[in-house]
Amino acid sequence: MDIDNPLFVEFGTRAPRWTLEATRDYLIFEKIDSQQLIEIRLNPLQAETIRACSGQLSTVTLDVPITINEIKLHLIARRTSQLRWEGTAACFDDTASVVESLENALTFAEKIVSEVNCLVVAMDNKGHIRRFNRLCEELTGVKEEQVLGKSAFEFIPAGNDRQQSQSHVANIFSNLLPYEMERNIQTIDGVRLLKWRNSLLKSGSGQEEWILISAGTDITEERRSAEKLSELAHTDSLTGLPNRHAIQLHIANAISEKQSEKFAILLLDLDNFRRINYHYGHDSGDELIVRAASQLQSCLRECDKLARLGGDEFLIVLGGAARPSAEQVAERILAETNGAFDLGRARVYSSVSIGLVLYPEHGTSAEELMRKADSAMYAAKEHGKGNFRTFSADMTRRVDEYVWLDFNLRKALEAFEFELYYQPKVCLNTGKIRSVEALIRWNSPERGQVSPAAFIPYAEESGLIVPLGKWVMREAALQAYTWKRKGLNIRIAINVAAAQLSNEAIISDFELALLDNRLAPSILDIELTESSFMEDELLALERIKRFKELGAEVHLDDFGTGYSSLSQLGRLPIDVVKLDRSFITSALTDSKAHAVVCSMVSVSQTLGLKTVAEGVETEEQVGFLRSIGVDYAQGFYFAKPMPANEFEVWLKKNLNLKLVAAKSARDTLAV
Repeated sequence: MDIDNPLFVEFGTRAPRWTLEATRDYLIFEKIDSQQLIEIRLNPLQAETIRACSGQLSTVTLDVPITINEIKLHLIARRTSQLRWEGTAACFDDTASVVESLENALTFAEKIVSEVNCLVVAMDNKGHIRRFNRLCEELTGVKEEQVLGKSAFEFIPAGNDRQQSQSHVANIFSNLLPYEMERNIQTIDGVRLLKWRNSLLKSGSGQEEWILISAGTDITEERRSAEKLSELAHTDSLTGLPNRHAIQLHIANAISEKQSEKFAILLLDLDNFRRINYHYGHDSGDELIVRAASQLQSCLRECDKLARLGGDEFLIVLGGAARPSAEQVAERILAETNGAFDLGRARVYSSVSIGLVLYPEHGTSAEELMRKADSAMYAAKEHGKGNFRTFSADMTRRVDEYVWLDFNLRKALEAFEFELYYQPKVCLNTGKIRSVEALIRWNSPERGQVSPAAFIPYAEESGLIVPLGKWVMREAALQAYTWKRKGLNIRIAINVAAAQLSNEAIISDFELALLDNRLAPSILDIELTESSFMEDELLALERIKRFKELGAEVHLDDFGTGYSSLSQLGRLPIDVVKLDRSFITSALTDSKAHAVVCSMVSVSQTLGLKTVAEGVETEEQVGFLRSIGVDYAQGFYFAKPMPANEFEVWLKKNLNLKLVAAKSARDTLAV
C-alpha cells in the first residue's frame, strides 16, 4: 500500500522527481501536494556518483536518509545542463515503481531514437537488422516490422559498395573497433550517399551480444556541391577545358608519376586577339576563343591535354612526345589555325604563336616549364607571329630583361626619369630650321642612358606606351610654348604609336596639352607609322582628321618599310612623307634603292605632299636629295638629337646652313 512507501509518505508519490546542483551536495525533491522543496543531504561520494552521469539515461543505486533511517533508492539519472542533473527515484524494493521508471526512461530514449533527424540502424554481427527508426522508414519506404531480422546490406546497391560494407562490418565486430564510413544506399528517391557513424553496445536483454549502432546522415547534396565547386575550380567556364590550376596539377602529376617518361608543353597565344575583341566586341572575342579551342582539340590525340589558361592563352601537354613529334604537332596547329574564322557578324583572321618546351630537358617542375614556355612563345611573337619557337637559354635572358623593363619603366614614369631630345629638320632649299622631331630618352639611375630601341618595343607591347606617349605630348607642348615665348618659331613633331592612336583619350589629351600651353592652333605635329592604319583604318583616319582640325600636321614615318604602296598615298590624309633611312643609305650605291627614292619623291610632289629624308649622314646624300626635290632632311650630317638647351645653342650658330650645290640624280648614282 502507498502508506507503507516512505517516498509516498514524504513526497505524495512513489516516484518523485529530483534535481542535483553542481555546487551543493543535496538531492532536492518536490512535494506533490504543497509543491514544497525538500533537500536531502548526500555524502560527497554519492553526489559525485550522480554527477558522473552524462546526457544519456543512467541508473544509480544509493542509500539515502529520507527519514530517520536510510532508504535504498533506485535513481534514473541524466545530466540536463552544465550545472544540473535530474531524474526520478523509487524505493529499491518497490519493483513496480522501478519498472515504471525504467519504462518511462526507455520510452523517452526510444522516442529520441525514433524521431531523431538521422537514420539509426541497429544490427548484429551478421548484419541482421535489430532496429530501424522512423527516418529509415521514410527514406527507404519500408516499415521497421518488415525488415527486422533481415540483412541491412540489402539496402546497399549490389557491387563493390555492398562487398566493402560487409567486410567492414565484420572487421568492426572482429576487432571491436568501430569507425566511420560512407556508403550508397537505395532509397525511394534513388541511390543516396550516407555517412555512417558507428558505435558498439552490449545488448541489455536476452543473450548478451554486441550490437552495432549506425547513425547515418545523407551527404549526397553536400558531396555534389563539393564536386561542383571542385569542377568550377578546375574548369574554364567559357570553353569547358581544364583551367590554369588544373593543368598545373596535371603537369605536376605527370612529373611525379612518370619521372622517366618525356612529354612536351606547347603554350599558345592567339595573334591579334585584342584587336578583334576591341573592334568586334567581347561576344565575338568569346566565340573566337571557343572556335579556336575546338580547332586545337582536333589536332591532338586522346593522351594529350588541352587547357585554357585565361584570355587568349592555351596550353597543351603532349604525352610521351619527344622534340621531333612535338614540333610536328606545332606545325600542324599552325597550319590548322592560320585561316579565317567566320563569327557570323564578321570574318576574322587570327593565327597563333607557340612556345615549346620539353620535359625533362627544359625543366623539372610545372612552374619552370610553364615559365620557359612563356619565354619561347614571346620569342615566336617577336619573329613575326604565326610561328613557333622551341625554348633556348637566351630566351630566359630576354624574359629577365622584360621583367626589369616592366618594373623600371613604371618607376621611371613616376620618378620623371625621361627627357626629350630634339633633332632638327633642315630645309634643303634654304638651309633654315623649320621644325624638329622630339625623341624620348631614358636616364636610368641603375643603367644610365637606356636606348629607345630597348624600351619602346616593350612599352608598346605592354601598353605602357599610352602613359609614356601622354607624357611626351605634354612635355613637347611645354617646350613648344617655351620656344614660342623666346621668339623661336619651331614646330615639334612627336611620334604616336598605333596603340596610342586607338586609345580613346588621345584627342582630349592632345587638346588639353595645347590649351595648357596656349598653342592654338597647334605647332605640335604627329608622326605615325604605317601600322597605325592596319589596326583599324577607319578609326585612324578619324583621329588624323581631328589632329588636323587642331592645327597639327601629320607625317607618315618610315614610308616604304611597311605595307603601304605608292598608290595608297593619295587616300591618306597626311601632309608629309618621311623616307626611311634604309633607302637613303643605299640610294647612292644601289640602283633599285635609287629608283624607289626617286619614285617616292615624285609621287609625293604630284600629291602635294612634303618629303623628309631621315638618316642623312654625308654631303653626297645631301646633294642627291636636293637634286631630286626632297624638301627636308635630318640626320647626323646636320646634328644629333640634343636636349632643349643644347639645341638652342646649336640653332644660334646654324640659323642658315650652307648646303652643297645640287647635282643631277644621274651624276650622284654610283653603282
